[in-house]
Order: sequence, then structure tokens, then C-alpha cells
Amino acid sequence: MILPEFEYLKPESLDEAISLASQMGNSAKLMAGGTDVMVAMSGKAIAPEYIIDLKGIPGLSDITYEKEKGLKIGSLVKLKTIQTSETVASQYQAVCEAAHFVASNQIRCLGTMAGNICNASPSCDTAPILIVLDAEVHTERPEGSSRFPVETLFTGPKHTRLVPGEIVTEITIPDRRPGQGAAYLKLSYRKAMDLAIVGVAASIVAENGICKEARIALGAVAATPVRAAEAEKILTGSRLTQKDIEDASIAAMNGCHPISDVRASADYRRDMVRVFTKRAIAKAIEDIRQEVRS
Repeated sequence: MILPEFEYLKPESLDEAISLASQMGNSAKLMAGGTDVMVAMSGKAIAPEYIIDLKGIPGLSDITYEKEKGLKIGSLVKLKTIQTSETVASQYQAVCEAAHFVASNQIRCLGTMAGNICNASPSCDTAPILIVLDAEVHTERPEGSSRFPVETLFTGPKHTRLVPGEIVTEITIPDRRPGQGAAYLKLSYRKAMDLAIVGVAASIVAENGICKEARIALGAVAATPVRAAEAEKILTGSRLTQKDIEDASIAAMNGCHPISDVRASADYRRDMVRVFTKRAIAKAIEDIRQEVRS
């Protein structure tokens, strides 16, 4: 791997990292696991003058859970750690599964969830599940702290709302609600090292057999991850019958506008949105039943 020349910087504190990132501006790239940055540099997609390595900054590598406050996943937590975390699985097994879907075991041992979403690939595996679970991104920059929904992070392919000097410190996921189930499913040609052709996440909250809230997010079918709003409307207030689920799946298919590329045609992606939305909803409902039985 031949990389363009750059200056390597390794701050020892968050304040130092923020200061460096602010000073260097667009001439610098932040690196957590490095699995996306190094590939982009080797492919000449980017050529930053500075690499600011965040690894080693204290306080960013923990997973914690507090009742009523939910999960906190530090920005330097590895995907492999999330995949195998009993703390995460105790609340949302679907988050562990989404982490598992990212690339290969070797990549997951280096890459981070924060890096995965900040790379802003349209086919990002962890974004859809974080969106349906109403997760938030927490950041620090010279002006102070900020937090906002993961759903609002993405502005386009490989672009986010983050500004130079702004560093993600953690991702938070609200506590699991009574009667809530979630799922993430991915369609790809290979089980490892392959981008999603379609990714679908679903979160269902049900009470006495009635759907009180439905959230569905689609990946790899638009410039950014998107919500399937019409499908959500169909499910909300329904009894989650097979017809309700089928109607919602068709609405998700009709509401997305994917492109054709080397991995799949637009028509194939749309049809797979229907299939995988139906499966994701069914799996989220089963997740509710398992929670009730446990």
C-alpha cells in the first residue's frame, strides 16, 4: 500500500485533538480505527496533509449502560467489542448484529462504530439501526459540546454535518422501551468484506397487540440512509397482521429511489427493499416476543 505523504499527529488528550483539528481545518483527517481513511488514501480518493490519530485519547473507549439513560458507546470502541458486548446485547441484540455485518473480522477488530457512521457511506451498516433506535451523536469542538440525532448526521455520500475541529466523543442509544423490538438485515453477495446492496433496520413498539410506534430505515438505496415514512404510518396503530406488514413493505419499496450500479440494478434493489423490510419487521416483532418470554 503506497500512501501520499502526510504528517502524523497523535494528540494525548481530547482538548489537544480538538485544537489540532481546528487549526488544520480541511487539510487534516481524523483517524480512529483507520480502516476507511487508509483505504481512501491508498486509492487516492483523499490526500490530507495531516492525519490526527485519536487512538489512545482517554475516556473514549468505554461502553456503559444506565437504566433510563441507556447505552453510551465511546467513539473509540471497536466494532468487534460492540459485536460481542453483553452490555449492548442485553438491550439491543440488533446493534450487535449490525456491528457484525461490517466488513471482516479483521476490520471489526480495528474499526469503530463512530468511524463507520462518520465515513458516511450510503451503504453504512450501523447507521440504519442507530437511526431507528433514535441514537444521538455527541461531539466536542472549540465552541463547546453538541448532541444531535444520528439521522441528521449525513448530508451526502461521504459528507456529514461535522465541521473542522469537531470530534465525535460518543454515541448514545436510549433505554429499551417496554414492548420494543428491533432488527437489522443486510443483503450482500458475500458474508464478509462486501458492501450492502440493501440494508433495512426496523424498530417496533407494541402494546396489547397494537403498534404504538414504528421506525424503519433503509441503507444503500439513496445518497444517505433514509426513513421509510409511509411504511411507518401504515404500521403505526395497526395490529401488525401479515397484511399490515406486507402493505408496509410495499410502501417502503415504492418510497425509495435507488440507483443502478455494478452491484445491483435499481429495480432489484427496490424489490429487495420490499423483501427485507418484511423480514426486518417480522424479526423486530419476534424480538418483542423474546423479551416478553425472558
